[in-house]
Amino acid sequence: MAVETIHQILAGRRALVVGIANEHSIAYGCAKAFRDLGADLAITYLNDKAKPHVEPLAQELGAELILPLDVTQPGQLEAVFAAVAARWDRLDILVHSIAFAPKEDLKGGLLDCSAAGFATAMDVSCHSFVRMARLAAPLMTEGGTLFAMSYHGAERVVANYNVMGPVKAALEASCRYLAYELGHKRIRVHAVSPGPLETRAASGLKDFDLLLGETVRRSPAGEPIDIMDVGFTCAYLATPYARHLTGSTAYVDGGANIVA
Repeated sequence: MAVETIHQILAGRRALVVGIANEHSIAYGCAKAFRDLGADLAITYLNDKAKPHVEPLAQELGAELILPLDVTQPGQLEAVFAAVAARWDRLDILVHSIAFAPKEDLKGGLLDCSAAGFATAMDVSCHSFVRMARLAAPLMTEGGTLFAMSYHGAERVVANYNVMGPVKAALEASCRYLAYELGHKRIRVHAVSPGPLETRAASGLKDFDLLLGETVRRSPAGEPIDIMDVGFTCAYLATPYARHLTGSTAYVDGGANIVA
């Protein structure tokens, strides 16, 4: 379907996007796609260091709320949702696009990952989505859509992905269980699994350039994806056209996931 035929289909919808670090972020692609289709935006930034990089993007997109959010800091997540509730009468869309593992635990294999590093990666990259869903659900009075960003390493072993493989597998399972628990409220939940993208997070993976090149070579589409491919996939899934889709993992990778 051409984008022009669904222009402004998200008009009046309110979207909270968590995870923009810069203009290369997947979360930025999601926010831009939502805005292009008419949604109102609330955007978060990690901390004061990140704010100068995120605030201009939020202003460019006309975000109504620009809020700090570090999910490891007690009270910040609750403060974000309190601000959303105060500004808007409801929430329709939530994007969770954050992940973290301590560098010393990410660079080694799973056998070398410490218990503390594993717990940190799981808390920031997975359980924070559960906490967001718990806070978002009461605001989704007319139903809504929750998104969490995954990767193919959740389903298959990807060299150098290490501890993030099990963590993303847990995230995808969490999406399925949340879809089951929230379905009666007309809240849909999706894991979105993009192919390799040149984001700040990807820079922490060893031999990322080789991974990107190999994925493009193997994919049926034969070309790299970009953040807007991910953004418009999420935008579609947030529209009434996808009202009976939930609990799935949506691959945005040019078909690379189907190739053995």
